[in-house]
Amino acid sequence: MTDLEGAMTDTVADEIVTAAAGRLASGGPPRARRVVLKLSGEVFGGGEIGVDPDVVQDLARQIGHVVQLGTQIAVVVGGGNFFRGVELEKRGMDRSRADYMGMIATVMNCLALQDFLEKSGIDTRVQTAITMAQVAEPYIPRKAIRHLEKGRVVIFGAGAGMPYFSTDTVAVQRALEIHADSVLMSKNGVDGVYTADPRIDPTAVKLASITFDEMLREGLGVADAAAFSLCKDNRLPMLVFGAEGEDTIIKAVSGEKIGTLITA
Repeated sequence: MTDLEGAMTDTVADEIVTAAAGRLASGGPPRARRVVLKLSGEVFGGGEIGVDPDVVQDLARQIGHVVQLGTQIAVVVGGGNFFRGVELEKRGMDRSRADYMGMIATVMNCLALQDFLEKSGIDTRVQTAITMAQVAEPYIPRKAIRHLEKGRVVIFGAGAGMPYFSTDTVAVQRALEIHADSVLMSKNGVDGVYTADPRIDPTAVKLASITFDEMLREGLGVADAAAFSLCKDNRLPMLVFGAEGEDTIIKAVSGEKIGTLITA
């Protein structure tokens, strides 16, 4: 990077911090300093196989708005709009190989999101757990933190780089490594945690908040038990909210009442 590029990125970071301080001084709502946003692959396809450009463009718009508000944001992306290792295993494929296919699918979504973010003027870096030198940086936590401090969006792809790990668990692991304040789980088809599956039980009630112990004890499966356990052990809060609706990511980061807050 040239001295001029370094000066420009430092200036952007200074402007973001100044804007955030100004909002707090004027009585505006406090916002998280740094968050990890988990996006499901199904969202990228708009419920279909592949990538829906209109959907990804709106995701980029919301993430860009969050950056402008002064919050550092890293994104973990799923690949369910292309491949899901568990489903391929059910059809007879070796689980490890199926999971690696799913990891590659997440990188395709990462590159799509990066493209739309950079078209809107948001500097972005993709880091992958599997080395793909031509299209992304390797995952290096300290480098990711430095990118975030400079006002860039960091998108994590290829899961954990190992089979049998879900992207939900990876989102929590990445959040812990980059010292994020919280994990934001954007879910497709559900807008929070319910007492039962609302698609099966019409009496299910949406919860405004719950603890990780209660989630594990009741077996409420909006994310993997491994992800809940990591959050519980490290006292990392998680907000589960729906991907559908207007500006849900912006609302989640801004602290508006949305979804279900899970705490230790």
